[in-house]
Order: sequence, then structure tokens, then C-alpha cells
Amino acid sequence: MNFNFAEFVVHLLDKAIASSFKDGKEIGNEKLIAVLDLEKISYKNVDARGLIIGFQFLQAYYPERLAKLYMLNMPWFFVRVWKMISYFLEKATLEKVIIVSNEEHRTDFVKQIGEETLAEDYGGQGKLVPVQDVTVDHFLVQTD
Repeated sequence: MNFNFAEFVVHLLDKAIASSFKDGKEIGNEKLIAVLDLEKISYKNVDARGLIIGFQFLQAYYPERLAKLYMLNMPWFFVRVWKMISYFLEKATLEKVIIVSNEEHRTDFVKQIGEETLAEDYGGQGKLVPVQDVTVDHFLVQTD
């Protein structure tokens, strides 16, 4: 299987945005709060180019959709990777990235996501659903 990261990013963003629609109209807060958990990342599987592409898609095609991006469990080596990636990002995007590295950041993270929505793995009550299993049925408008 040929995995195309750019297509995956577009699919993921479109699916997330579609979930904020009802009867063909946006509802509520249409901005995204993203969580990037780096706990299981290793130096061998870091795809800096893929991350740069993902951020560039976000900046170019969804410029005001990102409210915040929380980066969790950043390993020591990723600090250098992040410095390289951040060189390619706009200031407005960088200001939305929060590296959760202390209790104050963690408290803000839980507050912004909400305990009922935040996954159990991160101290909340929500259930994780793989992106391929997410449905956005309320987005479909019936034309009778």
C-alpha cells in the first residue's frame, strides 16, 4: 500500500471540519483543538518532512481552523526536530502550539479539551475512536 501523508492530512482535516456541520451549516466553534502525542515516537520513525507538509496544508488551506495544538510527551530528541519544523511555520501557527511540559500547561490542556471529551488515556472520560471509524452522518443533508 502506498501511504500518501498529504492525502491523509486532508482527509483528517476534512473529516474533523465536517463534524462541525449540521443541516449543511456550521455549528458551534468551528476551530480545531489538536493533540499530538509523541509518547511512542522514536528517532527512527520521526517524519519531519511529513509534519512540515501537514502544517503547511493547515496554514495554506485551513488558515483559521486551528485554535490550539497541544504536543504531549515530547522526548528530548524531538526538541531539535521541532526547532527545524518550526522554521517552516508562520508566526501565527507557532503561537497556537503549546508544548505540555509542566502542570500549568497540563491544567490548561484538560480545561480546553474538557474532561468529558478528553480521552481516558489523558485523564478524561472520552473514548478514542480511530479516524477511519468516525462518522459524520449529521453532515449529510437529505433532499426529499
